[in-house]
Amino acid sequence: MTRILQSLAEIGPAYDALFCDLWGCLHNGQAAFPEAVAALQAFRSGGGKVVLLTNAPRPKPSVLRQLDRLGVPRDAYDEVVTSGDAAQYALVTGAVGQKVYHLGPAKDDGFFTEMAEDLPTGAPISRVPLEEAEGIVCTGLFDDLTETPEDYRATLLYAKAKGLKLLCANPDIVVDLGDKRIFCAGAIARAYDKMGGESLYFGKPWPPIYDLARRRLAALAGEVADRRILAIGDGIATDIKGAVGEGLDALFVTGGLAAEEFGPDPARPDPALVDAYLERHQMTVTAAIARLR
Repeated sequence: MTRILQSLAEIGPAYDALFCDLWGCLHNGQAAFPEAVAALQAFRSGGGKVVLLTNAPRPKPSVLRQLDRLGVPRDAYDEVVTSGDAAQYALVTGAVGQKVYHLGPAKDDGFFTEMAEDLPTGAPISRVPLEEAEGIVCTGLFDDLTETPEDYRATLLYAKAKGLKLLCANPDIVVDLGDKRIFCAGAIARAYDKMGGESLYFGKPWPPIYDLARRRLAALAGEVADRRILAIGDGIATDIKGAVGEGLDALFVTGGLAAEEFGPDPARPDPALVDAYLERHQMTVTAAIARLR
């Protein structure tokens, strides 16, 4: 039976570093979770390194500003690695051409104007109308509070007919914004794949974001063995699948996206239901915890 923890401190000393998810684990898009912040601060005070690993489509500098606004203190983490960072690397190295159509909200414009210092610069990229595009960069829906992937069916069918590749800067399908569930870029990319288009993914669970996370961790602490890294997340198809695929131990936060699967009280997940859920998704984890604390 999966071990259910009461706190990260129960297993934290066995690891030198954490790859910790953000949305659903450290914040809900509106405010930081104080217990999660305290858990990460305590891990760092014991000498561990915390790498925040997020499928946010925005580059690291933008996410740092967001964390500040949400009340996540900078002493709770050492480094940030985003899906946007990994996707930017692919963009500037020509994965979808130099003339691209941006499918996403204006708040994600920083994807094209900001870049972390350790990423390369490549050929200049220009944003153009869909009719002129060589590829698509999808960072999300134009209005994720009201739209669904079905609203983009005509756009995607046109893109498929043109043979455009879609660079997905955030593989998440949905996230919870406060108490509202909203669609992410991954939902658009999945819809494009289903109709026969080609989507390229760079966040969790795909390898590029983990490669970047390991490089940034090594810059902080030297080479850290995979067995000494614990991945923390609430997304079974992103955080947990990615950790398993990378050979990392995983701590599954049950009180996030799938909280309703584990009984009536999110603070007390039913171990049998946790095991059934993991078996259904053909995943194993090192331990589970109701919420990061």
